[in-house]
Amino acid sequence: MLKNGLDFIGINHYTSFYSKDCMFSPCEPGPGAARIEGYALRTAQKDGVYIGEPTTVDWLYVYPQGMEKMVTYIKERNNNTPMFITENGYGENSTNEEQFHDVKRVEYMRSYLQALADAMRTKGADVRGYFVWSLLNDFEWTSGYKVKFGLHHVDYGTLKRTPRLSAAWYRQFIANHTLQILSAQEY
Repeated sequence: MLKNGLDFIGINHYTSFYSKDCMFSPCEPGPGAARIEGYALRTAQKDGVYIGEPTTVDWLYVYPQGMEKMVTYIKERNNNTPMFITENGYGENSTNEEQFHDVKRVEYMRSYLQALADAMRTKGADVRGYFVWSLLNDFEWTSGYKVKFGLHHVDYGTLKRTPRLSAAWYRQFIANHTLQILSAQEY
C-alpha cells in the first residue's frame, strides 16, 4: 500500500460490455489473453440486444452511460481520488465521405462528454482532465492503419494532415468553456 495513497487514477474508456461470471454461473468462458480472463464471459449482447450502437470497429459499441457508471464506480471504490480520462475516442473504418465529415465521431464525443459531465455534476466525481484519442490517425495494435481514431485525417502517401469535422467541433467545445454541448447537426 502506498504511504500517501494515489495522486490520481488514469482511465482509458471507449466502450462497455456485459460480463458474466463463469466460475459460479453456467456459461462458456471467454478466451481471455490472460488465464484469469477466461473465468468470465465478455459479450456485447444480452438477450440478443447490443449494449449500444454497433460501429464499424468490431469491439466498439456506443454506450455513453458506461462512462458515467465507470467513473462513478471508481469514485466510490477509491474515495474520490482525482481521475483523468487518459483515452476516450471513436474509431471507424471510414469511407471517403466519412473521412472528413465524421458526424458519428462528433456524436460519440458529445454523448460521452455529457455522460462525464453528469458524473461530475450529479455524482461529485473528481475528474481533472480528459484526453481524446486521438489527435491524428495512428497505427493501432491489432488493426494497423485500417481503423481511424484521429480528429485529423492523415494521408499516408503525402503525410498531409486535414482536420475533420470532429476537430473543429472539439476546438469549439474547448473554446466555449461550457458544458452545453452541441450536436454535429447544430454545429
